[in-house]
Amino acid sequence: MITERTTSPKVTIPTIPLIPAVKAGSKNYWQKLVAPYAHSDLRRSLGQLANSLLPYLALWGLMIWSLRISYLLTLALVIPAAGFLVRLFIIFHDCGHGSFFKSNTVNRWVGFFLGVLVFTPSENWWHDHAIHHATAGNLDKRGVGDITTLTVEEYAQGSKWKRLTYGLFRHPLIMFIFGPILVFIIMNRVPSRGAGKRERRSVVLANLTLLAIFLIASVTIGWKAYLMIQLPVMWLAGSIGLWLFYIQHQFEDVYWVRNDQWDFTHAALDGASFYKLPKVIQWFSGNIGYHHIHHLMPRIPNYFLEKCYEDNPDLQCPTTFSLRSSLKALSLRLWDEQDHRMVGFRGVVSRQSSGISRK
Repeated sequence: MITERTTSPKVTIPTIPLIPAVKAGSKNYWQKLVAPYAHSDLRRSLGQLANSLLPYLALWGLMIWSLRISYLLTLALVIPAAGFLVRLFIIFHDCGHGSFFKSNTVNRWVGFFLGVLVFTPSENWWHDHAIHHATAGNLDKRGVGDITTLTVEEYAQGSKWKRLTYGLFRHPLIMFIFGPILVFIIMNRVPSRGAGKRERRSVVLANLTLLAIFLIASVTIGWKAYLMIQLPVMWLAGSIGLWLFYIQHQFEDVYWVRNDQWDFTHAALDGASFYKLPKVIQWFSGNIGYHHIHHLMPRIPNYFLEKCYEDNPDLQCPTTFSLRSSLKALSLRLWDEQDHRMVGFRGVVSRQSSGISRK
């Protein structure tokens, strides 16, 4: 289950200073390694915005036209449209990190309107996502912008109701079939608990803009036609997005430690995977598969992530998944603190008092 609604203090992503040459393997070494790529390129940004937004809008026009012929044709067009929507979400995501344009104002304005297209209020989501970057892999600071993950002990000592609901939420069919509707259509309509004035305002403005789009669509193409297009596009894009986020932080030897042991660099390099995707899928997903680099330096725009990886051999040995090997992660449910790995439910014996179950 994606949790974006937990009370949490404001947290900012740690800054990465530019420091002279330092000892390889140290924290400063990794920071210096990725810092040269942490800048935007206006030509690339505008080009990426154009080759993502314009095809998406064109496909919307084709889907409206296709409704007159066959809804099966419409659903076929939903597939590429969802791909472009995923790519637009990555741009929206980069705007939140201040990496897509040099101007913070431009990032916020472009990010807001792209957020409307992906049914995600910009400031509210960016705030929770910043907390995710600042706490990923920290067992004592779970619950904001991440996928709910219990330890084996927490699951064993939980009530029957807690174990039942957790098992349902973590089931792939629930997470990837119903999850997109829950997150993007329902949860994103409400501000996070503890959200500030800016975050609450972004939710209100996004909701009002979406309402205006719906009303205009109702008058022009009809509300049924709008929903017949928007819902499947949003569902498919959301499912893809949730899967990408899941595989980047849910694998057997992922990094989870208690707060007193937590380290930002280790959380990036050991707590985020490299998803080696076919080039076409890599393009549509905006290079987000290079997730360990993204967590190491969030201000690198997506179009420089691959170059950063190719230029630096030291960044080429994270946990790596292909499309086929990534499917194994679907069986993982719990974090085993004693064995330091993610495990499934199989073989877990619940204990209400003490003792940790084993897989």
